[in-house]
Amino acid sequence: MIENSDGKEVVTAEGSLGVEPYVGMEFESEESAKVFYDAYATRLGFIMRVDAFRRSMRDGKVVWRRLVCNKEGFRKLRPRRSENRKPRAITREGCKAMIVVKKEKSGKWVVTRFVKEHNHPLVTIPVNGRRSVLLSQTPDEKDIKIRELTAELQRERKRSAAYQEQLEMVLRDMEDHSHHLSRNIDDIVESVKEIETKRVAVSHC
Repeated sequence: MIENSDGKEVVTAEGSLGVEPYVGMEFESEESAKVFYDAYATRLGFIMRVDAFRRSMRDGKVVWRRLVCNKEGFRKLRPRRSENRKPRAITREGCKAMIVVKKEKSGKWVVTRFVKEHNHPLVTIPVNGRRSVLLSQTPDEKDIKIRELTAELQRERKRSAAYQEQLEMVLRDMEDHSHHLSRNIDDIVESVKEIETKRVAVSHC
């Protein structure tokens, strides 16, 4: 941990081992809070899940985030398609354990709520024995990906429209050229007919 200018302790990812969350705990960033709670979850024996967030009405940036146990909530029950299919294992048990962090005007992220108790057994798992939840996409990262894909789709549509316009221009040019050739052929045929008519007239004379 390090102290900021106000004398408060600010948690860093490197100094988070062995520390339990508490209301008022400060982090340099949202990512630091995620790393800390993920390490805390690993040490205690549960898996963190990045949950709800809120955005600023002013600039749209995330200013509030909830990090929960992966057994938070309950799975929606759906009718089974087949009686022969085995029911899926229960992975959500309504666990209330969480921390809530909020971005202050100072730029620091502060823990505003901490629920320690779990309603299920905890199983300690080695860090290298599981995939970190941080590798999965958070909701805001998914929003960014959707925006990127939407922008790419729009670019491809514009490119496709440009290709179609060029193709239509080529087809119009080919059509105009075809009409021009047809007129030239008609003129040649008429000229040949006139020549033949004159030649027949001269032979009769």
